Amino acid sequence: MLFGRRKDMARRRWRLSAKLLIASSVATVIGFSAICANVMLEMRRGEEELARQMLENLAASIDADIGRNIELYDLSLRAVASNLVMPELKDVSKEIRHLILFDRAASAKHFGAIQVFDASGRLWIDASSLDPRPEIRADEEYFAVHRSNPDEGLFVSRPMLHRGAYSIVLSRRISDAEGRFLGVAAGSIRFSYFHELFDRLNLSPDDTITVLRRDRTVIMRKPFNLDIIGKNLATVRSWSANNLKPTGSYAGQGPVDATPRLYVRRDSSGPLYVVVGKPLEAIFRVWQREVIRIGAIMTALILFVLGTTFFLGREISRRAQAEDRLEELATTDALTGLKNRRKFDLEIDTEWRRAVRGRTPVALLMIDADHFKSYNDNYGHQAGDQVLVGIAICISDSVRRAGDCVARFGGEEFAVLLPGFSVTEALAVAENIRHKVAHWSDEEVTTVSIGVASMMPSAGLDWPDLIAAADKALYAAKANGRNQTVVANVPKLAMVA
Repeated sequence: MLFGRRKDMARRRWRLSAKLLIASSVATVIGFSAICANVMLEMRRGEEELARQMLENLAASIDADIGRNIELYDLSLRAVASNLVMPELKDVSKEIRHLILFDRAASAKHFGAIQVFDASGRLWIDASSLDPRPEIRADEEYFAVHRSNPDEGLFVSRPMLHRGAYSIVLSRRISDAEGRFLGVAAGSIRFSYFHELFDRLNLSPDDTITVLRRDRTVIMRKPFNLDIIGKNLATVRSWSANNLKPTGSYAGQGPVDATPRLYVRRDSSGPLYVVVGKPLEAIFRVWQREVIRIGAIMTALILFVLGTTFFLGREISRRAQAEDRLEELATTDALTGLKNRRKFDLEIDTEWRRAVRGRTPVALLMIDADHFKSYNDNYGHQAGDQVLVGIAICISDSVRRAGDCVARFGGEEFAVLLPGFSVTEALAVAENIRHKVAHWSDEEVTTVSIGVASMMPSAGLDWPDLIAAADKALYAAKANGRNQTVVANVPKLAMVA
């Protein structure tokens, strides 16, 4: 009995271990997948942060170079605007005036000569010539701005064709001591300066550098495109200035083309600011290759682990099913299909313990076929087996509860365990069985004798005492003439017909 219980517990552990194996493997796969996904996301954030730092450094260097050159040129414009109002300048010759105004003016191959226009817009002084050719610039944007706004300071024009070259014009207002408008000092920085500056940088073909005026007018852009130069991005409705704030960054589609980029804006105190961009595809190219490689490895490992787990789980389940089948074969009587003696001992032990805990009775019927030995001798073992099968069917038809146990106790003897039944209830079942067998065999083949016992588990009693009581009642039924039911008188075991 103890061995049987241990085997039953071992079988349940096998079933539990299969479920735990699958659940733990799935949980492990999910956990490692989550960790791997988190690592991949951290790598992506790292790539983006590295690219952002690189773009910030690039934008800072470009902004510093542009700001320095504009500042140098602005110093020359300031000097010209302040020296022109000196009273002494009226009485000097053109040569001396040039020396005074332009001796310290910034000069470089990309800087245009400084020009001075009077209050009507006519060219008055030109740094490149003592006798300049007549020009009128009263209609230019920079002239109109200074004429109408005394506090404008340095003004940077839109990109324009100036003196035969694409340039931006830098200008300052000239005012007298009372603040009256006297004219404009203007100079230019040619596009060649920006081209040369950008060409010194090691950029990918799809990287962008954009120099903008404060009103978001494009001054210069790499790659160079005349259709974009001079365009005011404030008119682009699909783009908001809040996307890219000063000294900020933005990842996505920009206002000029549809290529998603990481944009970084560098702002200084000057009239221009710089935005650099790098395609997101280029930033994450290495990361994407790593994701594909690691993802492929992880997928292969996950498939291997899950495949192995389900294979082992299936094998464990098959083993459990095989053990169940073997257990069923080991606990089932091959002839009648009822439980055998070994299974009956396990069932009665379990029910007795349950009755002890619940303080409920346990009833037992011991059933024996009458005159079976002589019938078996006269008609043969095959006929005798048919009789035993018929008795088993009659007993099974009379016992319907799931917790009841019908077993072939041995030879022509059967046992019926009825948990929770009193003597009266057990006697009713016994009589039903006896009448069914008598009706089935017409009392010509065989009848049955039944011993009935019911006990309330208590100290000093165990289930073998219940079997002994029912067995004595059975012998009493046999001794009293067979084909009858006798109830054991517990605990004195007096037999009552």
